[in-house]
Amino acid sequence: MIEVLRRRRFRRLFTAQVVALVGTGLLTVALGLLAYDLAGSDAGAVLGTALAIKMVAYVFVAPVIAAVADRVPRRVLLVSADAIRAVIAVTLPFVTEVWQIYLLIFVLQAASATFTPAFQAVIPAVLVDEDDYTRGLSLSRLAYDLESLLSPVLAAALLTLIDYNLLFVGTAAGFVASAALVVRTPLPRLVPGDRTVPLIERITHGAQVMVQRPVLRGLLAMNLAVAAATALVMVNTVIYVQDLLHGSATGVALLLACYGGGSMLIALTMPRLLSSFSDRRVMLTGSAALPVGLLAAAAIAAIQPSAERGSFLLALAWTALGACTSMINTPSARLLRAESTPENRTAVFTAQFSLSHACFLLTYPIAGWVGAGAGQLTAALTLAAIATLAATTAARVWPATTPTEPEAVPAGRR
Repeated sequence: MIEVLRRRRFRRLFTAQVVALVGTGLLTVALGLLAYDLAGSDAGAVLGTALAIKMVAYVFVAPVIAAVADRVPRRVLLVSADAIRAVIAVTLPFVTEVWQIYLLIFVLQAASATFTPAFQAVIPAVLVDEDDYTRGLSLSRLAYDLESLLSPVLAAALLTLIDYNLLFVGTAAGFVASAALVVRTPLPRLVPGDRTVPLIERITHGAQVMVQRPVLRGLLAMNLAVAAATALVMVNTVIYVQDLLHGSATGVALLLACYGGGSMLIALTMPRLLSSFSDRRVMLTGSAALPVGLLAAAAIAAIQPSAERGSFLLALAWTALGACTSMINTPSARLLRAESTPENRTAVFTAQFSLSHACFLLTYPIAGWVGAGAGQLTAALTLAAIATLAATTAARVWPATTPTEPEAVPAGRR
């Protein structure tokens, strides 16, 4: 995968992604501390609301911005989004009310919902060769996983030297560095959108393409399976460790590291996997295995083993869940590129970004509310049932043989 970093344009864009991710990781830690300062014991509710606002921005803002800004040069759009995120980051330390956090987080996440799908849609034109593109996707997946593992460590180290408010400055610096790298990178010319098509049709165009293409319908179903597994890990790991196994915060961090480690392992091996097996086989294998990992989590909740044995079993289950989600997430952009055209590519990438996050609006509440109200066994079984339904649907709607060239689906055609 190091070979692909010799491509200057990709190297700069990848570096921009990494520094922006580091900034986002610092923001996550700083925001939690700010919420505690403002809300005290209600900080969890504040952060939960902020997470919901983030998902709403991702689901509803991304397709609207993609349709309205379809003729804005990609460099201008990406740099503008980074600039907005940097300004919001340096503004957050000065808030004095919780509602101000909500407002600023919405604007910041709306900018992220603008940046991320536009950035992802540019990469296929930068890495034209399929093997290079696969390596680039693996590096991108590694960057996401490393950020989730290392950013809290970096934040903890910085907090021994500085006040947490200065972490927001680090966040802003990451976004500024990202913008500077994008400015220096020649980007492919944008294919102009057809402004004679009504706005509502342009907003929904990417989703229409995904529904019309059998392969992308399969991806839509697998998004739900990924969301089911991710929700259990992100929402309920702390409950499994501290309530069921009577562990510590260190145990929570280690289990989350197992999940990230499983994902990283698959990301590292993905180029070799895809040279031997089809995207369909790799991704459907991952989606079929996800319910098994969730059932294993349900079994652990049911039998409540000793702390030592339970920790070992959870580590195995979380590693497997991380690996299976990566088997779906890492190659997914290959499907988006193969099943789209230059004219609709940005719309399709935006639709995937929006619709995949919409799945979390279902699975996060199930993991949290069902877990709190009916117990972890019921929550894990419910999410396993959702993942099973999603995996079965994906296998049925994604045919074993599909046309190699996507049809050009004009905006507005249903």
